[in-house]
Amino acid sequence: MYYDFVIQLKNGALARKKEIITQYSNLDKAIAKVLVKEGFLDTVTEDTVDGKRQLTVTLRYQRRKPAINDVTLVSKPSLRVYLGSGEIAKKQGRASIAILSTNVGVLTGKEAIKKGVGGELLFKIW
Repeated sequence: MYYDFVIQLKNGALARKKEIITQYSNLDKAIAKVLVKEGFLDTVTEDTVDGKRQLTVTLRYQRRKPAINDVTLVSKPSLRVYLGSGEIAKKQGRASIAILSTNVGVLTGKEAIKKGVGGELLFKIW
């Protein structure tokens, strides 16, 4: 699930790892691409090892400090949080970036507001 991937990113950044290798899923790859675009990750590559696909994610650091400071998981398997396009700005917060799963794909809160779509609020990252 995506929450394992996000927590691996957070723990890898706290441990000052250069890269993280994790299992492949379409949602994880879409989240990683959004995080690359937002400047939290450097690169994302898809590899196949022993017939299994995996993602190799390179973390980004700025002056030896990780770009990922903290992550808050919002939507969980037991409690899904859905937002309309008008509610995203209220839930996003000032310093954090909200990541949503919408019917147009995985988007940041700002992109979802621009496109006028809502969706499941997966997590906040800063």
